Amino acid sequence: MEQQPHFIFSFLPFWIGTYGLAVLAWTSLGRFLLQAMVAPDSRNYIWRGFRFLTDWWIAAVRFITPLYILPVFMPLVAAFWAFALRYVFALTMFSLGFAPRLSTMQGG
Repeated sequence: MEQQPHFIFSFLPFWIGTYGLAVLAWTSLGRFLLQAMVAPDSRNYIWRGFRFLTDWWIAAVRFITPLYILPVFMPLVAAFWAFALRYVFALTMFSLGFAPRLSTMQGG
């Protein structure tokens, strides 16, 4: 019987990369939705957590985004880029064989 690779540990770079980009994407989307209810300088711990996780990402996305995009929409733009980057990362890892496959090809 053939030894199968461990589903988590054999593909750890894939899982860490996709998880990290998912955290960026979803927290950026959550920050966009939450900013309608919370003041920008609020001391709320949830708001501070969202800002801690996404401030650097939004600043990086702001660098490549045209200036006519209003700052209030930057978390939404950052979420889009994080989702897109996650998709490209996953496809690249899959095509290079660094991502788990759902099933193996059975020879005849």
